[in-house]
Amino acid sequence: MQKPVYFDNHATTAVDPRVLDAMLPYFGAKFGNPASRSHSFGWEAEKAVEFARKRVTALAGAGPREIVFTSGATESNNLALKGAVEASRAEPKHIVTAATEHRAVLDPAQHLERQHTTLTVLPPLPNGMLELDRLASALRDDSILVSVMWANNEIGTLQPIGEIGALCRRRGILFHSDAAQALGRVPIQVNNQNIDLMSLTAHKIYGPKGIGALYVRRAARSRILAQLDGGGHEFGLRSGTLNVPAIVGFGAAAQICAQEMKAEAERVRQLRDRLQHRLLTDLDGAAVNGSIANRLPNNLNIRFAEVDASAILTSLPDVALSSGSACSSASPQPSHVLRAIGLSDAAARSSIRFGLGRFNTAEEIEFAAGRVVETVQTLRQTAPGAARG
Repeated sequence: MQKPVYFDNHATTAVDPRVLDAMLPYFGAKFGNPASRSHSFGWEAEKAVEFARKRVTALAGAGPREIVFTSGATESNNLALKGAVEASRAEPKHIVTAATEHRAVLDPAQHLERQHTTLTVLPPLPNGMLELDRLASALRDDSILVSVMWANNEIGTLQPIGEIGALCRRRGILFHSDAAQALGRVPIQVNNQNIDLMSLTAHKIYGPKGIGALYVRRAARSRILAQLDGGGHEFGLRSGTLNVPAIVGFGAAAQICAQEMKAEAERVRQLRDRLQHRLLTDLDGAAVNGSIANRLPNNLNIRFAEVDASAILTSLPDVALSSGSACSSASPQPSHVLRAIGLSDAAARSSIRFGLGRFNTAEEIEFAAGRVVETVQTLRQTAPGAARG
């Protein structure tokens, strides 16, 4: 077993060796620009891009002309939210999202609010789930977009996406979902789940960083305005020379997930449940954050009373963990997700996120569980007066 062991697969995943093998030729001999239509180098690159596009669309249950490649889920979220608001001719404009969304949705939404779009941010239940009745009540005649994350990146909560999508479809409101954590971990069928826009990224599914996509339902394409101009690439929605090696890698990663997702999810779920059992059994004052039932198979978020998460992380150089979103790790503030589900600042600051993945083993689970238990017990003994969260 190599150390440190890695349990931060919500932040990013290692590139699968099979994905790397697929990418390598496109850094060398197959270097063409897919927009070059006058020679074989461009044709070869274009063929590789379209083959990868089909693989991504198959994993998402989409059509081949409904995937727009971007630099990642953050760009996709910005294109979805800003593109929908700017394309709408309605006045006034209203959008709805949830307090537990990733900053890549909340920040663009707040930007739009400063640009005179009305914003409603819905609080979740203590388990992280949205109340459908509360969402329905929030919709108005001027609502143009609802954005709800499929799977939360901190607590793993899975939202009732199909029901939310149906609610929006009946009202003629665009429905966007950030599915960066869900793709490749849970089955996705965009048509069955009434999704109009969906953000994806490769580096959460053992593909390369710097490549993502926005699913745009063909019927919704006219309701999105491009945010990058300069050539009309990607069906006019995202200009710029395509990153062919990364796109090929995204496609290869998607194909592997399509073939192996069911078995992999069950194996990882069993490892996660073993880790959860060890931690809750061996440590008093440990509790799971978020929904127990409606949760990603690889996610575990636990708070440890009387111990600060930063102290745990500092004391565990041989186990790679995090206290929340990698995009917010520099912030001194407690997790906005944990605060939104009702945790106190102290409880939020005592919480650790475990993100299991494809390459984790039972041996690593036992090692990590033992190290966390040992560390929490030691920290409690050295700080007996710490306030409970």
